[in-house]
Amino acid sequence: MLPRPGTVVLALLHTGAALLVVTALAATLRDGLHAPGKALAFGALIAVGELARWGAAPGEREPAPLGAAGVLAYALLGECGGTPTSHGVPQVVTVVAAGVLTGALPQLARTPGPALDHAVRRVMTATFAAVCFQPIYNSGELVQWAQGSSYALFLLVLTVLTALCDAVVVALLLRARTGFPYGPLLRDELRALRGIGSAVCATGAVIALAVAVAGLWALPVFCVPLLLTQLSFRRYEAVRATYRQTIASLARSTEIAGYTSPGHSRRVAALSLAVGREMGLTGEELTVLEYAALMHDIGQLSLVDPVPDGATALLRPAEQRRIARLGGAVVRQTGVPAEVAVVVERMADPYPEQPLTARIVRVVNAYDDLSGAATPGGPLGALERLRLGAGREYEPEVVESLARVLARIGPVAPRRSRPAVPAPFQAGGTGAHPGAPGSRGVPGTAGD
Repeated sequence: MLPRPGTVVLALLHTGAALLVVTALAATLRDGLHAPGKALAFGALIAVGELARWGAAPGEREPAPLGAAGVLAYALLGECGGTPTSHGVPQVVTVVAAGVLTGALPQLARTPGPALDHAVRRVMTATFAAVCFQPIYNSGELVQWAQGSSYALFLLVLTVLTALCDAVVVALLLRARTGFPYGPLLRDELRALRGIGSAVCATGAVIALAVAVAGLWALPVFCVPLLLTQLSFRRYEAVRATYRQTIASLARSTEIAGYTSPGHSRRVAALSLAVGREMGLTGEELTVLEYAALMHDIGQLSLVDPVPDGATALLRPAEQRRIARLGGAVVRQTGVPAEVAVVVERMADPYPEQPLTARIVRVVNAYDDLSGAATPGGPLGALERLRLGAGREYEPEVVESLARVLARIGPVAPRRSRPAVPAPFQAGGTGAHPGAPGSRGVPGTAGD
């Protein structure tokens, strides 16, 4: 069997980074380590910054901004305390690799794959920045205007190019790991440069300029505030994770009450995110998609008599729309963005009238419902039924995107058992009561 293209790309990236490190180490051993004290200081800074990744939320955009700033600063270091430096590209790559791998030891022991990807990212970014800066500076061409505004402008342009290089490498690694389209992944990384990415690049350049004037004493002056900012950002991410867990817990109310099968909302959310990424959704669109997929069945709590197995895809269109409208009304009371409620209440509308997020939730929900029902062929049979309904009930492009995701991860079959329906929900006919985040089995699950 031929290896997947993503596996080949991942192997090439890892092999390329390893060759860079080995070549740089050999050159450094041959020529000797220039300014060992400065190399040790920056290597320790990078290692401390990478150690700060411990406890980062999975999928965090830049889990080690201090390490990233240290990498960039050493690559762009031309002077230290007014004295020109003499290290070159090989020493930069060697020191960065040593610092990153030292700081990544806890992650390498726990999750070697992502930790190696992170090390590859750091090595390639450092190599790009050093290749663009060190030969020019060491040639003496920058010395005549090293103290002027032109030098700062040169560093600014170089940091922007380095950030673009980093985004390209990260998108390639994500494409190889997940199989999602490269274009949307790259756009997502480029969009992130306006936030944490630009802050890290600016800090790295400023550290390099400060060390050139004040020496190594500038490192703690600039790095302690950045570390405190990282801790604050980590707390903010923890609040966001708690918010998502609250939504996921609210979504589980339909399972606890016996209206839907165990894990239904989580499966639909995970597959919806995978399909959304397959179709090029990014950023806030994915957040809205996830929240809507988690809460799409909450309207069933307004029913006196539960739908068999919670399979709303098997109901008449009018009944599906009624449950969707009730669900949208409930979601509007939970404090989530209004876009989420719109997706929930419109997921049963004719698909040409739906937003793309609602079309995705509708298709994935139908797939999970049909897979759990007595559908001939199980999950594969459920997918064939969706294809038969494509163009009439379901968006054909969404159905085919789901098929591509399932081809990568394998069929996702729900458990058929579900909790017993509590007594208060067993009596009576269908009607409304008065007043009435992730699994690693699917790539792209939020909270991974």
